[in-house]
This record gives sequence, C-alpha cells and structure tokens, in this order.
Amino acid sequence: MMSAPDFYRIQGIGLLQELSESELRVLSKDCAWKRYAANEQIIDRQSDTNDVFFIIEGRVRVVNYSLSGRVITLDDIEAGGHFGELAAIDEKPRSASVMALMPCSLAVISKNIFIELVKSHSHVALTVMRDLSSVIRKATERIMDLSTLAANNRVQADLLQLAATNMTDKGYAIISPIPVHGDVASRVSTTRETVARVMGELARQGLVERQRDKLVVKDVALLREMVEVVRGE
Repeated sequence: MMSAPDFYRIQGIGLLQELSESELRVLSKDCAWKRYAANEQIIDRQSDTNDVFFIIEGRVRVVNYSLSGRVITLDDIEAGGHFGELAAIDEKPRSASVMALMPCSLAVISKNIFIELVKSHSHVALTVMRDLSSVIRKATERIMDLSTLAANNRVQADLLQLAATNMTDKGYAIISPIPVHGDVASRVSTTRETVARVMGELARQGLVERQRDKLVVKDVALLREMVEVVRGE
C-alpha cells in the first residue's frame, strides 16, 4: 500500500495539478520510487528506455556532450517538474542525458501509463504541449544566439535571463546562489575564462555586484538594452 507521505509528495508535480485526489491515489500506486545521489546519471543519451520521471525532491540537469567531451547544458529542472516525455511520445532513443545536481527523489511511470494519462486527461495533454512549445522556443532563441552573438554577448544574454526570473520590485535582480562560471559556460558554449572576463567587465561598469552568496544585477534595464542592441531587436 502507498504510504501517505509519498501520496502527498506526488501532489506537488505541476503536470498533475488538475488531477483529483482519487486519480492521484491511483496513479501513485503505479509509480516506482527512486533516489539518486548528487552527480549520479539518471538517463543516458541514446538509451532505449522510455519511462517518464517526476521530480519529488532535488534538481536535475539535462545535458549533451560534444565529441571532445565538453558538457553542454540544455536545462535545469526543479522539484515539481518532469522529464523523459519525448521518448515516451515518439518511442525513439533518449535525446539527452540527465544527471542529478543534488540528492534527488523521483517518481517514475512507464510509457504506457504516461500515454494513457495524456489520452484520458486533456489538461495533462495541454500542459505537455505547452511545455514542449517552451522547449522549442528556448531552443530557437539559443540557436539564434549561438549563430549571431559573440561569446561575451551570449554570457550577457544568459545573465539577463537569470536576472529576469529573479527581479525585485526596484528594478534590480538578486541571483542566489551566485552562478557558477562553468555552468554558464556550458549553457552558452564558451569557456570559464570568457565568463569570468565578462563578469569582471560588468562589475567594473557597475552593472553587477558580488555579495557573499548572491549576485546583484543593479541595472537590469541597461543589461537588457545591451543584449537587445547586439541581437538587433
């Protein structure tokens, strides 16, 4: 029998928000519950698995690797999110690898259960479509940035995206914890040294300020203007 704590935890999954309590109880019985240590691989790219994962606790990173072995970060997914739906939908090998950034607790359902969930609940299907639309839009923007922006401008654009999701009501942003240079570099396809140089330049210009465990973007509007100019917007 499913324990009460596990049932309550699955209620926090965004994709399942509109399911009734009885529907969640039924679904929870079909879940396999797994734990992963920090930096442990959850999904391997090109593997033939097609389960779908719900993040109960922790945070995961979706990555690919270049031929030289360089890590390319595609996305970070927080608790309440999900991943693995692409392989469940098209029954093709995994398109990326997924690793745990910290100790993670995951609920896992099979492809068949996921497909039945999508077929029987229109709001779940709509949420999946919206999530995939967001992935496409982000990928399109990333392709454009990689094709048209210099490395330093890509770092600025990445910082702007982080700032936009951490805004205060006073026009500046507080990003905590401070972005790791290696993580930024893997997102924008450049080097740690380039990220450090750009961050240093922005600090000298008074646009950013490092404060213990947080990075303050002091003028988000000016940073946005800098990025829009090079993007031609």
